[in-house]
Amino acid sequence: MNDLKSHDVLEPLVSIIMPAYNCADYIGITIKSVIGQTYKNWEIIIIDDCSTDNTEAIVKDFISMDNRIKYFKLEKNSGAAVARNKAIDLAEGEYIAFLDSDDVWFPEKLEKQIKVMKENGYNFTCTSYTKIDEQGNYLNRTIRARSRSDYDGVLKTCPGNSTVIYNAYELGKFKIPDIKKRNDYVMWLQVIKKEKYLHGLEEPLSSHRIRTNAISSNKSSLVGYHWRVYREIEHLSIIKSSYLIAYWIIVTLFKLR
Repeated sequence: MNDLKSHDVLEPLVSIIMPAYNCADYIGITIKSVIGQTYKNWEIIIIDDCSTDNTEAIVKDFISMDNRIKYFKLEKNSGAAVARNKAIDLAEGEYIAFLDSDDVWFPEKLEKQIKVMKENGYNFTCTSYTKIDEQGNYLNRTIRARSRSDYDGVLKTCPGNSTVIYNAYELGKFKIPDIKKRNDYVMWLQVIKKEKYLHGLEEPLSSHRIRTNAISSNKSSLVGYHWRVYREIEHLSIIKSSYLIAYWIIVTLFKLR
């Protein structure tokens, strides 16, 4: 069994937030991508949103081999926002990272990102990432992170969820409202209001898996959620909200991001 005491004590703990729901086909690959990190002082907090497949059994097999993996199951199916908030409550790390249960990190993801954050005093960062299909094949698309974004920049360009890390010791912990979709986007908008800039690493350090049955795969259904974020949560004007919706539709249709 892995022993945290053997890790380099100079490495701050990174808490990895992972909501999970019926992801038995992928979660093992995702966990392995964390175990294979060159940066060793981490914990994964997996919150199972009442999966009905083999997710729990797969995770518990990994737990038996590595005590850095922690698993909790919600009493009822509640959605990704509730699962993420629960994981954040339990997180003990100086840094909080996010990883979807079907995405994959490259081996040096944590090492390189934490190094940049420590050396430059950055509290909020993301990285570029690639797109893969359900079988893990590269789709010849790399989404480039902007080197620096302010609040308006994050409004226009949401970072990849599985690329984001923020310093919880400096900024505190952030909770998100219980909305079914775009709840990660709302979290980044909360963080950027407290930390002036989101800094992006140009190098791709993770892969986002495109799944046909994923909750975010139907782009047309996301328009209403974007509008709710802009008007009800961020309290933007109708004009600015309409502009951002139009911008998002154009970027999505022409695959500019």
